[in-house]
Formats: sequence, C-alpha cells, structure tokens
Amino acid sequence: MISLSKLRAPCAALILAAGTLPPLTARPADPSPAARGQALSPEDQALVAQAAAYLDGFNELKGRFVQTDPRGAVSSGTLYLKRPGYARFAYDPPSSLLVVADGRNVSITDPRLKTNDRYPLSFTPLSLVLSKHVRLDRGVLITRVTHLEDGFALTAQDANHRAAGQVILTFHAHPLRLTAWDMTDAEGQMTRIRLTSLSPTSGLAPSLFLAPSFYDRAPTAAPPAN
Repeated sequence: MISLSKLRAPCAALILAAGTLPPLTARPADPSPAARGQALSPEDQALVAQAAAYLDGFNELKGRFVQTDPRGAVSSGTLYLKRPGYARFAYDPPSSLLVVADGRNVSITDPRLKTNDRYPLSFTPLSLVLSKHVRLDRGVLITRVTHLEDGFALTAQDANHRAAGQVILTFHAHPLRLTAWDMTDAEGQMTRIRLTSLSPTSGLAPSLFLAPSFYDRAPTAAPPAN
C-alpha cells in the first residue's frame, strides 16, 4: 500500500461521516490484543463480520463528506462509489480538487497546480472498500475493535505493509452504516473524513468515473514490499 504521506491530502480521504471537526494532532497507534498477536474476542469477530458484510453489500452509493487534514484545514465535497473499482470525490470550491478511481488507477487532479497524478488503485486505501468482494480477514489486519456508545470502530492495517499506516473505520450500529474513517500515515499524520450523508443509489453515469486527461502523469510504480 502506498504510504499516505506520498499522496496528496485529498487522496488520504479515500480510504473508508457529520459536522466540522477540530484540528487533529498526530498520535501513534495504541497497542492492542491483535497487534500483540492475540486473537479478537468472539464478540469483536462478530462485529468485524458485520462490517465486512455491510461493505460487501453495496453496489452504488452517493453522499457528502467533510475532511480534516493533518494541518486542521477543513474541506467538503460530494462522493460517489460504485463497486467494483469506481469512485469520485469532488471537492467543493474553492478547493476544486477531484479524485477519481476508474477501476484501475486513482487520479488526483488539481487545476490550480495543473497536475493530474495517478496511482494504482490496488496500492491505495480505497481498494479496501471498492474490491469485488470485501474481506477483512485476508490481507487486512484488524488490530483493534473499539466499542462506542452508538456503534463501533475497526482499526485496520495492510497485513503486508504494517509500517505504511492504519485506517480506523467507524460504524453506527442501528442501522449499520459507515459514518467516518481516520487515516494515519507512516509519519503519524492523520486525515479524518466524516460522512454527512451516505445512501444507496443506482444508475450512476459512467462519465463520473472518467478522470480528466489534461496535465496527465503516468501511474506511480508500486512501492517495494516491506
């Protein structure tokens, strides 16, 4: 998985939701039973299975998001998700950033900087929720299950690249829905996304998932394995 610090702040928003958030400070991951090699409890395993079934159950989603980057800057926008492999994060003005997953690559377009950078989808956190079949027991290490008053949160790492960072997926329990994700990169910098709305939809236009071709750059090569 590409270290989040090597992607622009909007790309950190990609990996997996109401109100404006306070500035965030970097903090290291806390040790947990799973991180120390101990198995999750049966109750926690059941929550992981529920989350995987939820993520695996949607085909097309549309919603709004609010992002807080490591510097505390807040931005918002509209997101579209279509499994397998497609996503669009359109940031509201004055940002004008656009992040598009076209089934193979993730493109980050910044008209102000006149750049369009591309990364293989499989090496970005977005692949976790856009895969054909979402599995949280293969290639993904769940290091912590946190029980919340109205839901739960899963802390996950790439099982093969644990030094690359982690993502915390937060779910509301009743009804089950994804409400937020926090992403921490290898340098301890955190980006937080909260979903102000997220609902099933259908018939999303294929053109939503076509990245602009201007200022194009070749996809970044896959990083070496740790």
